[in-house]
Amino acid sequence: MDNENDSGGRTLPGRRTVGYALMAAAVALTLTGCQGSGTGVEVSAGDSAAADASGGAKGSSDAKREDRPRRLLWMGDSIGEAQAPALGAAMKAGGVAFRSMAAAGGGGVVGEIAAPTWDGLPKTLKDFAPDVVAYQVTTYDWGTPAEQRAAYERLARTVNEAGAELLLVSAPPFRIDDFYRPHKAEIESAPRSARSVAEEHPDTAAFLDASTLWGDDSGAEKAQRGKDGIHSCQQGSAAFAVWFGERLQKRYGFDPAAPDTWATGAWTGEKVYSRLGCE
Repeated sequence: MDNENDSGGRTLPGRRTVGYALMAAAVALTLTGCQGSGTGVEVSAGDSAAADASGGAKGSSDAKREDRPRRLLWMGDSIGEAQAPALGAAMKAGGVAFRSMAAAGGGGVVGEIAAPTWDGLPKTLKDFAPDVVAYQVTTYDWGTPAEQRAAYERLARTVNEAGAELLLVSAPPFRIDDFYRPHKAEIESAPRSARSVAEEHPDTAAFLDASTLWGDDSGAEKAQRGKDGIHSCQQGSAAFAVWFGERLQKRYGFDPAAPDTWATGAWTGEKVYSRLGCE
């Protein structure tokens, strides 16, 4: 559901993306610091080892599940849409098939705006058959904490019944403008609600706190927001892909591909970045 007046889904005048060397440097810096379009992005794994991995083991939230992920489904709003090209490139380089449902102007699972997500999710789960689904809390997950928890519980149940585990990922800090200001309390409660649901299902769900990457200040350099103060450009998206791969490694034993094998690939020229005015 797109809304051209909506900050989460709006587009900005585009510029041609260059700066490949700068992005590689940014990813390298992120690796050091992390120690102590849209809706149709899909890549197939080229690594037969990942495709041949055995499935199924369940365990505690701290135990590594050596068989996952083989197929990763990514969900979110336009912030997730801007992260999807880098994440897809990193996953493919690591032998994981990837599909994104992230959608500008929507993509959430809470409230009426979530209807398109719930309409499309069952078919995507059936057709793509992911073993891990990662949902980044969206800027539209508006509702009371009880409503948010109910929506995340429904998501966990839907994903688990399809044979996948659910990773709930906190959103990066972003500029609260006039559009978002009336929903500030709901935006702040959403990650707490997501965390509480993950804690209820430690064997089949987990909460990933991305503030360890982005910090909490959308205006700080660490947040790596683009010109609009909301979305990330290529460097920030690559940094997220590196961070996310490390989280998969910790939980599942996933072996991330080195950033220099994917960080300067064709994904850096995706239209989503030119629309955001990325350089």
